[in-house]
Amino acid sequence: MNIKELVCLAARLADDKKAENIKVIDLCGLSSLCDFILIATANSKPHLDAVEEEISKKLKEEGYYKTNRDGAESNQWRVSDYGGFLAHIMTQEARDFYALDKIFSFGKEINFKKAVKKTVKKAATKKAASKTTAKKTTVKKAAPKTTAKKAATAKTAAKKTTVKKTTVVKTAAAKKPSVKKTAAKKAVTKK
Repeated sequence: MNIKELVCLAARLADDKKAENIKVIDLCGLSSLCDFILIATANSKPHLDAVEEEISKKLKEEGYYKTNRDGAESNQWRVSDYGGFLAHIMTQEARDFYALDKIFSFGKEINFKKAVKKTVKKAATKKAASKTTAKKTTVKKAAPKTTAKKAATAKTAAKKTTVKKTTVVKTAAAKKPSVKKTAAKKAVTKK
């Protein structure tokens, strides 16, 4: 899942929890802060908690975790940093006061509902096609695998035998020169 799909999923999750005035702003190449900003309005502290928790929980299930979080004790504004995007969940008062919509007006707003539907349909079609080809491939390759395993086992056994013989010969050859050198040293010291 790319960052755009991820931020659109987070926006849909906020929408499912009845957050209002949800905006996803594309900042790709325009900001060093992040690629996308999600801004959503919550009606109260419990609503703020519920929206933040829903996004966090579902993204964890997808394998994406917050890298940072701010405003844990705030009754008005929570920010969750997911690396490629920031999720701002705020009350209407905080949203009006801080005016993030105006600050990031240089970015392009994305319709998160349409963007996700297109990618979901494409992904479902690709998965169905890959499952069909995977079944065909495994049926064709099933028979040769058993004979290949037997041949591989026989080759492995032959290699083990060869390796043991070679090692023994090399070890014996390695010991002979050291014996000769020791005998030569003794002969030199006796004279």
